[in-house]
Amino acid sequence: MDRQKIAWIGTLLTDTALSWHLHCYRDLGDTDTWVNYSAAIRAEYHNDRKAADAQQKLGQLRYQGYIRTYITELRSLNNVAWANGESLREKVDLAMTDAILDMRFSQNEGEFTDDNDFLHATYRAGIQVEKRKALRATRELVRAAAPLKTEAPRKIPSSKPTNTGEKPKDDPQKGAPRTDRKTQYNQPGHGASKDVALAGVPAKKQEE
Repeated sequence: MDRQKIAWIGTLLTDTALSWHLHCYRDLGDTDTWVNYSAAIRAEYHNDRKAADAQQKLGQLRYQGYIRTYITELRSLNNVAWANGESLREKVDLAMTDAILDMRFSQNEGEFTDDNDFLHATYRAGIQVEKRKALRATRELVRAAAPLKTEAPRKIPSSKPTNTGEKPKDDPQKGAPRTDRKTQYNQPGHGASKDVALAGVPAKKQEE
């Protein structure tokens, strides 16, 4: 792990600082430790004024929605500020949103013993939160674009009788014999048969 940290720092150095790095590697090789290396490079190139400015900017740095951008800016500032341990982790935690912190705690149990592991866990949590946020936005757009369901028009019941297949019932008044009918002048016999009409009339009168 120490050799990986030292090699990573070496990729960031240029000019005289890179020459110094290669000189240390030739003298110490794989026996060098991160504690000794970081102390040596700090003593060689540390600028108190620049380090103080970088520390201040590091404390003001905030997550703005893209975890990759935040981690890149953090590492760039920390190359000068040299924050580590609790000081570094406190700055990162203050810069994160509650959603990222909740995600990181749910993905990791126990305490972090290494700053790189801590930063990597924060990075992974930030990626997951951003993916969920993007997915939520996509779902909302899809729902908003979906056509609204229109209510079907209500059918007005018809006044016409429906054919239920049953035969219509006979009207008791239809076809019944016309009895006890009276004449137009309330006299019996109107509309009756000829014999009934001439009953009691003399034959001579009937012929007339």
